[in-house]
Amino acid sequence: MPLADLGDVQINYSLTGPANGAPVVFAHALGLEARIWDPVIARLPDGLRILTYDLRGHGRSSVPEGPYSMGALVRDAERLLDFCEIRDSLFVGLSVGGMIAQGLAIKRLDQIRALVLSNTAAKIGTPEIWQRRMETIRAGGLSAISAETMQRWFPRAYLKSGAAAATEALVAGQSVDGYLGCCAAIAGTDFYTPTSGLRLPVLGIAGSEDGSTPPDLVRETTELIPGARFALLRRTGHVPPIDQPDAYAGQLTKFITEIGHLG
Repeated sequence: MPLADLGDVQINYSLTGPANGAPVVFAHALGLEARIWDPVIARLPDGLRILTYDLRGHGRSSVPEGPYSMGALVRDAERLLDFCEIRDSLFVGLSVGGMIAQGLAIKRLDQIRALVLSNTAAKIGTPEIWQRRMETIRAGGLSAISAETMQRWFPRAYLKSGAAAATEALVAGQSVDGYLGCCAAIAGTDFYTPTSGLRLPVLGIAGSEDGSTPPDLVRETTELIPGARFALLRRTGHVPPIDQPDAYAGQLTKFITEIGHLG
């Protein structure tokens, strides 16, 4: 994956598919990387122009000094889409990626044709919750929160099978400074009012076992936008692209078809 030099940050990204294909952009959750989307992308229709990237402070992207603001995360996405000459995209955002999606649609509607707000909300948690998490990480590193994070992210059966070990290792291996920087961005974000002003096709996706952004929270944010659709995926939690890629890709494909994104 190449690096896009955006000045104050270098973003690791992948752009695949035909140059004239319908653009789909994917933004991952806190503590993860662009590669979590690979199983989903492999199940999508041909003919799409697909952009994935590591958020600042994650994966192979650079780690600017924190704390970060949501404005900085949105600006990274905005500049990356400009760098890749992408307009009228379907932007798929998972968790903090879904917050970035909302912010980008508010700021640059020319770049966004439709949104998938997955396992996300206009506001996630409280500043106090995020402050406690950041204190735990500063004291014990990411390994101090990775096991508990898996409990919130995955259904019991998936955890019992041991399949979550790779995701837990991925989270524990991220940059502490990058993770803390993005925690600060989430803690300071409340998009309820601006998101309620959006008017574009939206699909909200929730996992029935999501302990981080429960289905009612995702539905509440989705319903801020008139005409938005909502899908509840069973037997999955906060990161369905990892443990339910078939069902997740099915929802994306259905939405892509409904909005005529493939032309």
